[in-house]
Amino acid sequence: MAVKDELGDLFVESRGFGAEALTEEELEKLKELSRLCKGDILKMTSLAGSGHPGGSFSSLDIYLVLYTCAKVYPHEPERPDRDRIVVSHGHTSPGVYSVLARLGFFSREEAIATFRKAGSLFEGHVERVIPGVEWTTGNLGQGLSVGCGFALASRLTGVPYHVYVVMSDAEQAKGQVAEARRFAKKFGLSNITVIIDYNELQISGSVHEVMPVNIKGNYLSDGWEVMEVDGHDHQALYKAVRESLRREGPVVIVAHTVMGKGVSFMEGDEEYHGRALKEGELAQAFRELEVENDRPRLLSIREAFSASNEPVSMPRYTPRVDPGQPFTYRPEDKVDNRSAFGKALRDVGLRNCGVEGQTPIAVFDCDLADSVRTSWFAQDLPSYFFESGVSEHNTAALAGALSTQGVVALFADFGVFGIDEVYNQHRLNDINGSNIKLILTHLGLDVGQDGKTHQCIDYIGLLKNLYGFHLVVPADANQMDRAVRYIFTRYGNYAIGMGRSGQPIIVDEKGEPLFGYGYRFVYGQADVVRKGDKATIITYGQMVHRALKAWETLSEKGMEVELLNMSTPLHPDREALVRAAAKGPVIVYEDHNLFSGLGSILSDLAVEMGLSVRIRKMGVKGYAPSGTPHELYRMLGLSPDDLVKVVEEEIHG
Repeated sequence: MAVKDELGDLFVESRGFGAEALTEEELEKLKELSRLCKGDILKMTSLAGSGHPGGSFSSLDIYLVLYTCAKVYPHEPERPDRDRIVVSHGHTSPGVYSVLARLGFFSREEAIATFRKAGSLFEGHVERVIPGVEWTTGNLGQGLSVGCGFALASRLTGVPYHVYVVMSDAEQAKGQVAEARRFAKKFGLSNITVIIDYNELQISGSVHEVMPVNIKGNYLSDGWEVMEVDGHDHQALYKAVRESLRREGPVVIVAHTVMGKGVSFMEGDEEYHGRALKEGELAQAFRELEVENDRPRLLSIREAFSASNEPVSMPRYTPRVDPGQPFTYRPEDKVDNRSAFGKALRDVGLRNCGVEGQTPIAVFDCDLADSVRTSWFAQDLPSYFFESGVSEHNTAALAGALSTQGVVALFADFGVFGIDEVYNQHRLNDINGSNIKLILTHLGLDVGQDGKTHQCIDYIGLLKNLYGFHLVVPADANQMDRAVRYIFTRYGNYAIGMGRSGQPIIVDEKGEPLFGYGYRFVYGQADVVRKGDKATIITYGQMVHRALKAWETLSEKGMEVELLNMSTPLHPDREALVRAAAKGPVIVYEDHNLFSGLGSILSDLAVEMGLSVRIRKMGVKGYAPSGTPHELYRMLGLSPDDLVKVVEEEIHG
């Protein structure tokens, strides 16, 4: 996609900020590029009829210095040792696209003419599929977390590069930024430099009035070094960035800028933060910038543009992970799912972390290591374990970014924190094609006495909204062990869920572990726990052993029903549902919100497939109080006895 750039033989010595200063010729080139890029920005936004010209102007000179002097390569945009430039305020995409196009990363004409056009790669916020763009952003406050993930990847993979994160001033009010600052300082990320576009304006007015933030004081208090510079002085910017590379810890450069810099009526006016110029304004701006108004030609290109049918894929890698051999637990072992996860994690970690040729694994915890059973991994592999404290938003975004850089990232947390609280971070991870392994413990009413604030009963519904996620909710310790090993060998976003309390090993009718010797976990395949022909109970996770109790009672009463474990609720076994529908009524039994769980998924699927079957859903219909799981299941009509009654009703009418 790269084209000829406009630099010629310039910026050779200054690449990687190697030269002491920019030459006069280089400074003249940057000045010229700044003027031309501003014209490109106005053409983009006016042709699209929308966009963000004001902030693009204020950040433009920062982008020019970084993209011309950092180790980035138009003809090798995915070079492993390239520097990473993260643009946190993704709405300044016109500024980013204009610079990258002028430097030869892609066609300038295409970028301008198709900006924000349906089917174009050049969307309204920066997109990772575009050469030179490292991360799709737009949700303010996530860029520094992403930068921390990239910086950490350099350490874990041994590939040397520097990370630059460009941010807005207004987003410094977000708590996630503070979480990321502290992480960078705690873990000594000296290969990260932040540059803040401090234009002192945001959509609603002055940053000092909308929400005052002591930006310099906050960074200093968290242990960062702070530098200040004129954000439109290319030489000053260059020298500040060069100096930041010599410092031992993370550095932030506060770049004082002017919104709309370069066009008289735009300067210092927040009105131009997010609107395209009108015709009269545009004509005046072109005169001031001394750029050609070739919009009619570009408009004809825009009108003739048609989207390509070829799918656009994200950069990805194939994990080289030795999953090891599964552990098999006997009924007398009484191993809970959390412990089975922790033991499998430690085993896989020891087989791969620090082993030449293997993909490293990084594990992230948010002050719950003992509860989520990552502490065993931490004891044996401390260099690959990152205790992030009560900082879930940063951890989710950081782990997602890290997972795209040749490191398998695992984030373990309680369900209400690991998915409910950080849904937006996982959504952006998913958009960016991440490879995160999300471990969710303490799911459902099984959390018990902690009460409704901690009973995560909506995780399936939330993850169902994220197109790239997979979910496994194992029935016991044996299936858990095999599922954990499975997800490490696959690229993609995988969540594994489990309750809090212990549960028995599921056995076959001979008393042997059902998911033990000879069992191989296959994603999307249902498991027959017990056979029958009168009806089918479909369940998963901590409800399997309860459903098995109900099955035994029904069997004693002469009602032979099938019991299926459907451990992958987001991608259920379609063939198993067809077979179940042929036998009679289907009862879906789950510790999850009745309206968004597996029951709803199977009901939709049955309609889609044209199956004639009655599906009875048993799930959680409201928030529950504190109590033991046994008490809560009985109180909410989800005990094994309740399941027996429902099955009897469905069979006998």
